[in-house]
Amino acid sequence: MTKSFVLDTNVLLHNAECIHSFADNTVILPMAVIEELDKFKGHSDELGRNARRVIRDLDALRSKGNLRDGVPMENEGTLKILSCSSTGDDFGFQDDIADNRILRLAYSLFKQGESVIFVSKDINARIKADALGLQAEDFERQKINFDELYSGHSELEIESKDMDLFLETRTYKDGDTGPHPNAFVTLKDGSKPDRTAIARVTGPGRFEALPSKHERIWSIRAKNREQRMALELLMDPSVQIVTLVGQAGTGKTLLALAAGLQETVQNHRYDRILVSRPIIPMGKDIGYLPGDKGEKISHWMEPIFDNLSYLMRDGTEESGKKKKGRMSAQEKVDKLIRDNTIVLEALTYIRGRSIPGQYVIVDEAQNLTPHEVKTIVSRAGEGSKMVLTGDPYQIDNPYLDPSSNGLTYTAERMKGQPLHGHITLKTSERSALAAIAAELL
Repeated sequence: MTKSFVLDTNVLLHNAECIHSFADNTVILPMAVIEELDKFKGHSDELGRNARRVIRDLDALRSKGNLRDGVPMENEGTLKILSCSSTGDDFGFQDDIADNRILRLAYSLFKQGESVIFVSKDINARIKADALGLQAEDFERQKINFDELYSGHSELEIESKDMDLFLETRTYKDGDTGPHPNAFVTLKDGSKPDRTAIARVTGPGRFEALPSKHERIWSIRAKNREQRMALELLMDPSVQIVTLVGQAGTGKTLLALAAGLQETVQNHRYDRILVSRPIIPMGKDIGYLPGDKGEKISHWMEPIFDNLSYLMRDGTEESGKKKKGRMSAQEKVDKLIRDNTIVLEALTYIRGRSIPGQYVIVDEAQNLTPHEVKTIVSRAGEGSKMVLTGDPYQIDNPYLDPSSNGLTYTAERMKGQPLHGHITLKTSERSALAAIAAELL
């Protein structure tokens, strides 16, 4: 039986190609959706671009017939645009709210005997649909199973003689193809469980010990196993995209900045460090910000400044004393920004650019859609490295969750690619308070 999928506006704004994702079924767009798209089409952000893309696609489909009666699509499905006029049913919903008019149409089709499925990214709208007896679903095309997210690390038990050989030659070969490229394995002695060693997958069934040169980067040293693995990926130029997932305080941003400084300032492998993050406030927005573009961006980049200031400290500052003639940590940071060694940029200005020879850090990437991440990563030019960091448990975008955001989507989709590396950081090292807050609150 052909199904009728009634789409909410937020689904179209999330993915402009979603109308083509329902195979040989019928996709129905209520007139209220078209009205809401019209409100977004003038926006200069990703929502505006998606709205314009959908409107152009609908205009192209008009050449195939009447949208009210339904027009055929390439996936053998049908698309219809129907009026949200009153059906005579009283649900106690306000008619001046677009979501309610969309639901009224879906319910009307359901009562006429059609197999209706209401698709929305809005949890509240799905709850309303369920209360009406409608089948309601989230848009699943770009979702992954977050509970089974690729962690980048596993354990392997080997015999004592093989552990002896690994410690001597720093290489271990297994007949099995093993984990994905650039994954990490903790080798455990089967006879002595406390005897372990960390190895990196460098080929099918081939594991190599981590080099000691990356144990200390810039001014920091890895505090746990996952941080050491992350530094290995961050310092390897052959790994062109790194995804770091972890809760607050696990060191994602700090490690990325330290590696970027080491590779750019010390090793001169990259021309500059480009740091960006989505401009999405936590809690109520503070409203208009005065100043030029740089001054506006600086308010959103305070977490970056905090990490840079920490990395630029020396022993004298830690003791509360500054030696004469030495620059303070803040002065060092300001100099790096003045010299264009570190560039802070809002994601709004990245679209359309080509970024060669740069160490690019996208912080808070869990607030980006899969399409936005694709747009950013596809900006990478020759000799650039992309690092995406974020905490999927702290998402401020109302239409994303741990399974649908761009960070976890990228980590899962990129696994197995030789130019990609991923690590899930599990231990908070910021402070004892931060660690217990991340676990209990």
